Amino acid sequence: MKALSFTALFHLFSFVLFASHWQQQVDYKIQVDVDEQLNQMKGNLQLIYTNNSPDTLNKVYFHLYYNAFQPGSMMDVRSRSIADPDRRVKDRIFKLEEHEIGYHRIESLTYNDQSVEYSISGTIMKVELPKAILPSTAANFEIKFKSQIPKQIRRTGRDNKEGIRYSMSQWYPKIAEYDRNGWHPHQYVGREFYSPWGDFDVKITIDSSYTVAAGGILQNPDEIGKGYADTRPDKSRLTYHFLAENVHDFMWAADTAYVHEIVKMKDDLDFHYFYRKDTAYNDYWEKLQKMVKTALPYIEKNFGDYPYPIYNVIQGGDGGMEYPMGTLITGHRKMKSLLGVTVHELMHSWYQMMLATNESYLYWMDEGFTTYATNVTEAFVLNDSTGDNPHKRSYGYYRTLVASGVEEPLTTHADIFNTNKAYSYGAYSKGCVFLNQLKYILGDDVFAKALLSYYDQWRFKHPDDVDFIRVLEQESDLELNWYLDYWVKTTKHIDYALYAVYEQDKKTRVRLQKEGEMPMPLDIKVELKNGEVKWYHIPTGLTLGHKPLDYNWTLLTDWPWVNDYYSFSIPNKLKDIKTIEIDPERNMADVTLKNNSYPLSSEEVEVFGEIENDFH
Repeated sequence: MKALSFTALFHLFSFVLFASHWQQQVDYKIQVDVDEQLNQMKGNLQLIYTNNSPDTLNKVYFHLYYNAFQPGSMMDVRSRSIADPDRRVKDRIFKLEEHEIGYHRIESLTYNDQSVEYSISGTIMKVELPKAILPSTAANFEIKFKSQIPKQIRRTGRDNKEGIRYSMSQWYPKIAEYDRNGWHPHQYVGREFYSPWGDFDVKITIDSSYTVAAGGILQNPDEIGKGYADTRPDKSRLTYHFLAENVHDFMWAADTAYVHEIVKMKDDLDFHYFYRKDTAYNDYWEKLQKMVKTALPYIEKNFGDYPYPIYNVIQGGDGGMEYPMGTLITGHRKMKSLLGVTVHELMHSWYQMMLATNESYLYWMDEGFTTYATNVTEAFVLNDSTGDNPHKRSYGYYRTLVASGVEEPLTTHADIFNTNKAYSYGAYSKGCVFLNQLKYILGDDVFAKALLSYYDQWRFKHPDDVDFIRVLEQESDLELNWYLDYWVKTTKHIDYALYAVYEQDKKTRVRLQKEGEMPMPLDIKVELKNGEVKWYHIPTGLTLGHKPLDYNWTLLTDWPWVNDYYSFSIPNKLKDIKTIEIDPERNMADVTLKNNSYPLSSEEVEVFGEIENDFH
C-alpha cells in the first residue's frame, strides 16, 4: 500500500479535528477584592489558554462587558434608537452618573510573563501577541484590573430593583471564543454569550456581613461558616474560595440579608437557594423547592443527566439569566411565575450550559429549546391534564410575530434584528415551535430518543444546527435539511386548507390546497357519524420517508412540494362523514385554522400581545 504523503496526512488530521469540533481550553485563576463603599473591585486574573485548534493564533480578544454601562456605549445608543427598547434598559444607561457607570480598567497585561500591547474598543480588548500561539500549545496571560460595578440595569450590577446588593455576572475580563469559524469578538450590545470551556478557581474577598453565592463549589466552608451567614467566624473580611470545572463562565452574587437553604436532590446533588426573606413571597420560595425537586427526575429522564454536584437559585439580576451551576432571578413573583422562571433557567443548564451553541447566531437553539423543555416540565409539575398542547402559548406568540409583519429569518445575527420583538418572538417562540414540529414530523418516540442522543453526542462540544439535524436524521432515517432551510433560513409560513369535499362514485373525495409557501407532512382525521375515527398521513416527499404510523392509519402517497393541490378518497359516502380535519392536535403552526376542517370552522388562530416573560 502506498504511504500517505505529509500533505495528505495533514489534511486527514485537519478533517478529523474539524469533524470532532475541537475545543479551546481555558483555565482561570481570579482573585478579586471588593470595595463595598465605592462599589469597585481590584482583581488579578491568571489564564492558561490552550490552543487545541489547527490554527496559529497571532492575536487574542477579551470581552470587557462592564464598559457597556456608560453613556454613549453601543448598548446605550442601540437601546435609545431601536423602536421597541428593552423596558429594563431604555435610556437608563444614558442617565447614569459617574459613580453609577461600569468599567474595566486594565492596569497591566502580560503574555508568557512579557508585557504586551493592547487596544480597547468599547467592550472588546484586542491583544497583539509578540509570539504566536501554535497549535497544541498553551499560553499564559495575567491581567491586573480595576472595575467599577455598574448600577443594575442589564444582567449584572449592584442594587437591583429588589434590593439585592451585587449580581455579579460578566464581571471579569473574559477571553473570546475561537472556533472553526474564527474569533467571535462581538461587542456587548445586549444579547448573550459564547465562550470556551474550562476550569475556574475564584477567590472573592468581601466584608463579612455579606453572604456570597456562586456557580462553583465552595472550598473553605469551615472558614466561611457551613451555613454561610449562620456560623460565620467573627472577621471583618472573608475570602470565599470557589472551584468550577468544565464550565464556560462564572457568576456570583452577594447580599447581607440572604437566607441560604439547601435541598438534597439525590446522593450527589444539592440545590442551594439564596433569597431575601419577604413575608409576601416566603411561601412561594418554600413551595418552589418542593416543585423543583419534583421536576428534576422528569427533566433528567427526558433531556439527560445533570452532571454537576450543585445548582444555585439566587435572587438577583433583572429577570432571569442562566449561568453554569446557577441562575440569577428576581424573586418578587407569584408562584407560577417563580416556578416558570426557575424551571426556564434550570433548563438552560442543558440548552446552553452543556449544549453551548453560539448564542449570537443560534439563539433560537438556546432560548427555543429551553422554552420547549420549560413548557413540558411545567405541565408535568402542575399536573396539567387539560389536553391542551403545552406549547400553545408559544404557537400563539409565533402567530403574533407573523401577523405583526416584522418577522426576520432566524439566521439574522442576534444584535442586528430591526426590532427586539422580532428577536424575542423568534428566539423563544419560533425556536420552541421548531422543536415541537420536529416531534410531529418524526413521531413522539423517535423524537424523544433523538433528543437524548443529541445530548449524549454533543454536550460540552458547541454543536450547531446542522449537528442537531444530523442526529435527528440518524435516529429517524428521514431527510430533514429541508425543514431547517424553510423554518430557520426563511420567513415562509405553513398554511393548508380543505379546498373541496364532495362525493364521487359513493366515496368522499377530498381536495387540499397548500396556500402557504412551506410544505409539511399532514395528519388528517376523519370522524364518521357512527363514531368511527380514521387517520390518514400524507408525507411531504422531502423527508424521503415518514414517521412510524399505528396499524389503523392509512398511508397516502407523497405530496410533492411543487404541487399546490392534492386529492385523496375516503371509502365512505359524504352523508356518513361528521368531520374532516387537518392536524387536529395543532402541532403545525398553520397561520389560518378556519379552513382546516369540514364542515368549515369559525376557529381563528390564537395570537397574543407582548410576550409574557422577563427572562433574559
